[in-house]
Amino acid sequence: MRKAMWFLRAIHLLILLLLHRSRFCSAILDPVDFLALQSIRKSLEDMPGSNYFSSWDFTSDPCNFAGVYCEGEKVVALNLGDPRAGAPGLSGRLNPAIGKLTALAEFTVVPGRIMGALPSTLSQLKNLRFLAVSRNFISHEIPATLGELRWLRTLDLSYNQLTGGVPWAIGRLPSLTNLILCHNHLSGSIPPFASQTLARLDLKHNDLSGSIAPGSFPPSLQYLSLSWNRFSGPVDRLLPRLNRLNYLDLSLNQFSGPIPGCVFSFPITNLQLERNQFSGRIQPGSSVSIKTVDLSHNMLYGEVSPLFATVQNLYLNNNRFTGSVPTIFVDRLMAGSIQLLYLQHNYLTGMPINPRASIPMSSSLCLQYNCMVPPVQTPCPINAGTQKTRPTSQCMEWKG
Repeated sequence: MRKAMWFLRAIHLLILLLLHRSRFCSAILDPVDFLALQSIRKSLEDMPGSNYFSSWDFTSDPCNFAGVYCEGEKVVALNLGDPRAGAPGLSGRLNPAIGKLTALAEFTVVPGRIMGALPSTLSQLKNLRFLAVSRNFISHEIPATLGELRWLRTLDLSYNQLTGGVPWAIGRLPSLTNLILCHNHLSGSIPPFASQTLARLDLKHNDLSGSIAPGSFPPSLQYLSLSWNRFSGPVDRLLPRLNRLNYLDLSLNQFSGPIPGCVFSFPITNLQLERNQFSGRIQPGSSVSIKTVDLSHNMLYGEVSPLFATVQNLYLNNNRFTGSVPTIFVDRLMAGSIQLLYLQHNYLTGMPINPRASIPMSSSLCLQYNCMVPPVQTPCPINAGTQKTRPTSQCMEWKG
């Protein structure tokens, strides 16, 4: 009995001593994490003007290094490079030892000249939630093993030199909220996305192609940019499901078919659908409150809807619109409510504006190359050409 009481008192004393020490002594970094940081450091250098690594003195506590954040004995966040805007970045390569930092939840790299492939060992970081390695020279393919990071919420690999496709395993990530892969050299089709929390999808400036199935994107999407690719096929069943979008850019692709009228009621400020192969009539459900609408360089036809007169910057040029421009456009143009109205290169037959009307200096109007003599002479963009009126033979041939 006495031995038992003595043992309990000893244990109690030991606990008190440990608690006392923890108040005054910092934890020692896990040896595996320590060695991993050393390997990462050896593979990278400060670019001229950067002194990011000046605090990385391995005779001291690595948890005090710039960009290193610890909890207990483990590194939980690693932000490589000076985060200040315009600061010089790092050069070198990402060492596979990054995969040894098993408690890492956040890994970022500032813009610089880091080259080579993304280490496949990133898939070992099972706690990773935020991965951003943008504006460097990362090449090769996106490792499909990133699809094993089930807690990953943000993946930003933009402005690099990545090739190959978007791994379908990425599309299956259940917690993905932001996927930013713009300005790379990615090709092929894209996967459907399973995450019901995906809010931002930015794939612009790649070489992606193929059609997009109606259920490929979740209704949670708020930002969608697919511009400067080679996507094709219709979107009239895809877009109506995405009524939470506050940014939409599908420009410079090969999308075809009708533009659903519901997109003109989306809570966005800039709608960019130009330079595709969209066709059909445009029929908004109500007055359009979007500040800028660009539908230029498509194959849209029919009369110009008066519901577009509430748009500040309206690009309808290089389509197949016919008929006379509604009077309300003239009223709002003269009042300065419309800042830009591009109607050139269509088949319009009239615009009820007084030839002596003085258009406000703050507004731009172009009516060049339609089936009418422009009633007013206004400056047009250089790419509108010099011909004022479309040849009569074309106007007789195209009736919409």
